[in-house]
Amino acid sequence: MPERRPQQRARAAVVPFPAGAERAAFVRLLPSGRSLLIGFALVAAAAGLYTLARVTPMFAVQRIEVEGAPPAVAAHVRAALAPLEGTSLLALHRADVERRLVTLTDVATASYDRSFPHTLRVVVRAEDPVAVARRGAKAWLISGEGRVMAPAATGTQRALPRIWLTQSGEPEVGAALVDRQGIRAVQALAIARSSGFRTHIWNAKAQPHELTFLLGSGLQLRLGDMRAIPLKLAVATRVLPQLRGGAYAYLDVSVPGRPVAGTTLNSKVEP
Repeated sequence: MPERRPQQRARAAVVPFPAGAERAAFVRLLPSGRSLLIGFALVAAAAGLYTLARVTPMFAVQRIEVEGAPPAVAAHVRAALAPLEGTSLLALHRADVERRLVTLTDVATASYDRSFPHTLRVVVRAEDPVAVARRGAKAWLISGEGRVMAPAATGTQRALPRIWLTQSGEPEVGAALVDRQGIRAVQALAIARSSGFRTHIWNAKAQPHELTFLLGSGLQLRLGDMRAIPLKLAVATRVLPQLRGGAYAYLDVSVPGRPVAGTTLNSKVEP
């Protein structure tokens, strides 16, 4: 047998790095005093320029542009924000804009952007009325969110449905409607508008479990409760053309799968 030779083990050793060279390499990584001085000077200069821009007319608001709103609403927005003219765009805060727009009942949402050097650009979604709330001889425009937008002269705004308020107390402009039945009626009218229901609604009446639209033709549209209103309106849209020319008094779509039409308001089931 061949004679085995003893295996040789690999050896490793740490070669010491010269202390002086190591210290010199570390020192070279540090910024020089001159670099630090220049850096601090640039930071101070930037801070000074920013402070100067905030307190001088360099970026003062001179123009307010309103987008996404009809002319009347845009004029209201510009008038509300007019006190901000002369304020630096850099010093302008969100609260400064929102505080002046929150009182505008014809503005649903608004956002703003700074357009340097002198323009404040505001994007607005106008609040459209969906109904006229009536109490006696008085009337108010009501938004789809149930907010009282403004008083309305009786006999005007003929294109808007009417709702009759039942609870005591007059609505307050800028506040939410508090009449519970009125709120349900407004919610239903807002859904009807958003779902594309095109038949003219003369008035809306809401009770705890019964919602009724009186259409411009004089036909009652009975929707039942507040559930599945878009589906019920879609069924009504398909059925209503079939009732034209007939002596029908109501269409009941409270059960969307089984619409019922009647010739008298006291009819119970007349398919």
